[in-house]
Order: sequence, then structure tokens, then C-alpha cells
Amino acid sequence: MLTTWLTRELGITYPIVGAPMGGRAGGKLTGEVSRAGGIGMLGAARYTTPEWIAAEATVARDIGGVFGVGLMTWALDDDDALLDAALAARPALVSLSFGDPAPYVPRVHEAGVLAIAQVNTIEDLRVAENAGVDAVVAQGAEAGGHTGRIATLPLLQEVLESTTLPVLAAGGIATGRGLAAVLAAGGAGALIGTVLLGSPETIGPAYAVDRLLRAASTDTVYTDVFDKARHQPWSPRWFGRAIRNSFSDQFHGSGAGEDQIAAEYEADDPDHGVVYAGQAAGLVKASRPVAEVVSGIGSDAEKLLSRFCGM
Repeated sequence: MLTTWLTRELGITYPIVGAPMGGRAGGKLTGEVSRAGGIGMLGAARYTTPEWIAAEATVARDIGGVFGVGLMTWALDDDDALLDAALAARPALVSLSFGDPAPYVPRVHEAGVLAIAQVNTIEDLRVAENAGVDAVVAQGAEAGGHTGRIATLPLLQEVLESTTLPVLAAGGIATGRGLAAVLAAGGAGALIGTVLLGSPETIGPAYAVDRLLRAASTDTVYTDVFDKARHQPWSPRWFGRAIRNSFSDQFHGSGAGEDQIAAEYEADDPDHGVVYAGQAAGLVKASRPVAEVVSGIGSDAEKLLSRFCGM
């Protein structure tokens, strides 16, 4: 068995967390990650409602039992109703990322819930440590969706060398080999996202799965054009990694203003709409059920570590 801080604390089989992907990770995907032996996380984006969290949490719990919720800290600073809704749903894990989690960690702990935070730099790590989180996630630039600018492997090494907290990794992890590498380095587990986006349990635009399955790992772009197109007020600290299309080719680095970009955006058009995905896109070759993906990654990592590391 792969035993780490994460598996011990949550009572799960595999040290795998389904990334809290806004607009893609609903209750069904979340629950299936947990049912397969990891822990899934609902993606509570800024535009999510408390009612959505309550409904999708019920679905996740009915399928897999244990689950988590991922929140964007900078959005909570304006309205923390989503945190109230998340805690009311009784998750085992809450992720407070992209900003200072200090105002919210005490409330999470008072509810008897573990708090983690994704970090993209050592400075982020210090903020998370001071906030009192239980673990951190070293999220590298390979990750799909919003992320930082340092690659996963350099960042993971730097974070592991710099903290006594349990450290998970995110960004580019899509096979048992990726999970084994994280664990062999001393990590407590991994977040997986892109590899789940080809699964039938995801939510989102109908064209997204096809776009992902046809994408190579060289077909992503790290950009803020889709935030501008949808008037999403993300800090320039965090751009989003998405599959390239004609819209991003036209506007990325063009200097066009937000109003001009937004006027051209068509969410339902695959040549214009956004499909956030990471550099592991080339490893997603077919649409497979979430449970098959998660159990495969976990069992393959276990075999590899046993064979090569004696773990």
C-alpha cells in the first residue's frame, strides 16, 4: 500500500487528489475519484453559488463518501459565502488557494476540516505556513487552469527543502510514473486534473473532451486572454493554461483591450471558447471512466515504487 500523511489523515487508499477544477469538477467526478480510492474535490469557482456546492456535495458524498472543496481565496476576500456553504456540506478537506488563507483557516479547523493551500513560489509557502494550513501543494506551471510560472519539479524540490509541512504536488502528473516520482521525492501525494478531463464524468462544454483528446502536450498556452474575455478579475500573478485555439492565437500577447477581447469571445464555439488543460494533455489518449484513471495511476505507482525503490 502507498501510505503517506494524506492517506493516513483521510483514510484513503491512494495519495491522489482530484484537482478542484472550476467548471469541470462537479459532484459526479468528485465522487468517482473518492470511490476509486483517492479524494475528489469540487471546483468552486468565483461564479459558483452556495446552492451548487450543496447540491454537488450531496452527489459526491453519495458516490464516494469522503470529498473536498477547492476555493479561490482572492474571491473569498470579497464574499466568503462559498466558504460557509463548503463547510456546511461537511467535507474532509478544503483547499484555500491563490491568496492569503489566514482569515479562513481558523474557520476550517473549527469545523474539524483539513486545510491545504496551493503555492507557486517560496513566498507563497511562507504565507501558507503562517496561516496555519495542514499541508501545501506545490503547483507547477505545467498545470491546467490557473497556476504560477515555476515548473513542477523545481518548485517541488524547493518546497520540500523549505518546509516541515506535508507537501503534495500538482502540474503534469497523469500516470503512475508521475505519482511515483512525487512520492519518491518525499511528497505526500499528488493532485491530478488534466488526466480526468477526458472522462465522461466531467462537466463543461460539449466540445471540451474532443479538444483535449486531439491535443498534444505542445498545444497549450499560458495566457490571461480567457480571463479578459469573461471579465474574470484574476491577478496577473496567475495566468491560466489552456488548449490553444484561434481565439488565443489572435489575442494572446496582442495588446488588445479587455472590452475588445470580450466582444469577440464565444463560449460555445470551440475555436473561441476556453478549455483549460495542462501540459499532460498529450498523455490523455482516450475517454476513460474516472475510477479507471485513478485506480490505474495508484496501482501503477505502487508497482513502480516496489520494483525500483523498494517502497
